[in-house]
Amino acid sequence: MQDKVVVITGGTSGIGKALTIAFLREGAKVAVCGRKPETLQTLEKELASGNLYTYAADVSKEEDCKNFVEQVIARLGKIDILINNAGISMRALFRDVDLNVLKQVMDINFWGTVYCTKYALPSILANKGTVVGVSSIAGYRGLPGRTGYSSSKFAMQGFLESLRTENLHTGINVMWVCPGFTSSNIRNTALNEEGRSQAETPLDEAKLMSAETVADAVLKAVAKRKRTLVLTGQGKLTVLLSKLFPGLLDGIVYNHFKKEPGSPLK
Repeated sequence: MQDKVVVITGGTSGIGKALTIAFLREGAKVAVCGRKPETLQTLEKELASGNLYTYAADVSKEEDCKNFVEQVIARLGKIDILINNAGISMRALFRDVDLNVLKQVMDINFWGTVYCTKYALPSILANKGTVVGVSSIAGYRGLPGRTGYSSSKFAMQGFLESLRTENLHTGINVMWVCPGFTSSNIRNTALNEEGRSQAETPLDEAKLMSAETVADAVLKAVAKRKRTLVLTGQGKLTVLLSKLFPGLLDGIVYNHFKKEPGSPLK
């Protein structure tokens, strides 16, 4: 990754922060965006790297994405790798949820990916680089209580698969990553039916795959220019069963999520 310019959205915590550290370690110049300037400043102080560039941007806003990409190119000269990592989750039954929650999730997870990719693509094409989307197993299998989240990840993967096919002969690589359950802040910041952060996680985070493990796997997959990366045994099994026995998986998934603490299915 020496002399490569890597752009990571949502790079101040969780998988995004772990990716930032991993690519810096391998010699890349890394540009990170986040919504909160104070969080970006904390990241700069913590990592203390001359190869790190930060920019305050909300990926749900097209103009922010455009400005971020333009500033990266102006400062670092190019973009080799774009990792669309910024994302938000939600947990509520569709019958109860305010539709603005679904819109907010789609604006960040799907449209944020579309906006950043649109403006970074010319530089990535010129450098025969890579576009990455950090998706989820929820992008292969609709999850109860996560209608907005699953929809956004299905949309992301459909967009990236189309983009990959369009660019089969241009020299760039397009890939998506499905980490499975990973220890991160995404469940704490997940929106409830009213659009407020639920401020808790229904899972035992200590038992989940670490963000650092995910980042290392993504780094290797990018280097090998893979098409997809599905992580965790549970994630791989879910993807396989969704293709072979989708009806059977309906009941398995329902029962799994019904058991989680605070499940809206109860």
